[in-house]
Amino acid sequence: MSYDADVIVIGAGLAGLVATAELVEAGRTVILLDQEPEQSLGGQAHWSFGGLFLVDSPEQRRMRVKDSHALALQDWYGTAGFDRTEDHWPKKWAEAYVDFAAGEKRSWLHARGVRFFPVVGWAERGGYDAIGHGNSVPRFHITWGTGPGLVAPFEQRVREGVARGLVQLRFRHRVTGLGRTAGAVDTVTGEILEPSTAERGTASTRTPTGAFELRAQAVIVTSGGIGGNHELVRAQWPERLGTPPAKLLSGVPAHVDGLMLGIAEKAGAHHINRDRMWHYTEGIENWNPIWAKHGIRILPGPSSLWLDATGKRLPVPLFPGFDTLGTLEHIMRTGHDHTWFVLDKKIIGKEFALSGSEQNPDLTGKSIRDVIGRARADVPGPVQAFMDKGVDFVVENDLSALVRGMNRITGEDLIDETALRREITARDREIANPFTKDLQITAIHGARRYLGDKLIRTATPHRILDPGAGPLIAVRLNILTRKSLGGLQTDLDSRVLTESGEPVGGLYAAGEAAGFGGGGVHGYRSLEGTFLGGCVFSGRAAGRAAAKAVG
Repeated sequence: MSYDADVIVIGAGLAGLVATAELVEAGRTVILLDQEPEQSLGGQAHWSFGGLFLVDSPEQRRMRVKDSHALALQDWYGTAGFDRTEDHWPKKWAEAYVDFAAGEKRSWLHARGVRFFPVVGWAERGGYDAIGHGNSVPRFHITWGTGPGLVAPFEQRVREGVARGLVQLRFRHRVTGLGRTAGAVDTVTGEILEPSTAERGTASTRTPTGAFELRAQAVIVTSGGIGGNHELVRAQWPERLGTPPAKLLSGVPAHVDGLMLGIAEKAGAHHINRDRMWHYTEGIENWNPIWAKHGIRILPGPSSLWLDATGKRLPVPLFPGFDTLGTLEHIMRTGHDHTWFVLDKKIIGKEFALSGSEQNPDLTGKSIRDVIGRARADVPGPVQAFMDKGVDFVVENDLSALVRGMNRITGEDLIDETALRREITARDREIANPFTKDLQITAIHGARRYLGDKLIRTATPHRILDPGAGPLIAVRLNILTRKSLGGLQTDLDSRVLTESGEPVGGLYAAGEAAGFGGGGVHGYRSLEGTFLGGCVFSGRAAGRAAAKAVG
């Protein structure tokens, strides 16, 4: 029987690159397919902030953070909330991933050239009890070079495979079907799309110029999730998160359409946990968009006052950076799609980071000088650009003008100045006292006990209405699509399983298409920094298992 390669990998994002690199290392031949042009190699990971979840790392220890495998596993279980029969494999993947994150993950990446920013971030803190949701300690390690810095080592290995004659890169190949021989998936069919000069992330055409049929001993699906397909997001929106928002921003390009998941299902794959998803509540419209409805997520420090659309403060513990999906659930039950941060220049200058490689040119460009310059600036350049040009920003010197601007943006008089002034004034009184009943202020003081937050992520506690900290700023926050938490069910070798739990012969899956492992390694909620790491870990497992199977 004639094959075109040992393995076909569908999807040239991070998981696909990692899987292909592992196959090359094993000496296997690979055809790597992607519907987008070559300039989009690396997929969503290229646009990411590059955050990775590591446990008991040298970076943590230097920042005086005490972490352990047991603490990380406790946090994972408390966050995931596994409670379904089909969580059997996701739970095993979670255990294996925490082992990886507390073990060889950092050294393995370091050997491939990945380096980390020395300050560890503390995202998704939870705010509940010790066994509940959230990271007990800072674990968000930023890749030096952000997303591109993580993609580059694996792209390099794939291109070395091309030079050795082991890898064929076939872009503009859109898969439409998977075929079987003797019960095993070994055939991939689809359309060859017309060449495209579309820049990375922008929409490319879907005009076919021909068809293709390729055969291999194994097929690995690494096609990503559904975040660019708003129709599918709304169709799979869970009732527990309320009514789907009428307005959604896209945190990923339009080609993240989820169509390959349906194709795999037709070939016998079991798609589980499709109602589990991860969307951000701090999305702002990109003033300089790359793709349609392009949104950027604010990674906030803890000091901004978070208000619902009518000006009511969000309930405890829904503070900035504490519980993404808990906040989303609350918002979607208010009858409005948006919320507000109210803050001042002093807070925005220290506490606003913008997610995305293009929003962090200093880290992406690996410029120590620019990182130092950013730390010294009153307001970082990318943040200042949004203050000047962003449609969601209101910047004013007094509260009356700020409220008028907030109501002007929404077209409704939803914010009452008197009520908002009373809320901020009460909060400001608590700041002046070393004792407080305001749990957000307690959280601010707690954050500043961590050296990393005190240095670069949490402003010195002060009154928001202090003229010396101004001007005042209000930011309208929108719902921003990001990740599917469910996916194709896989065992620990990344073999895709049927509904009865048997492997689909020859078929593997990794990355977001596999729920980052098992069909949903995160359960209901995610600990920040585990998406890219999930692509790396599951891509590595798929590449190694497929290499062994076709050997």
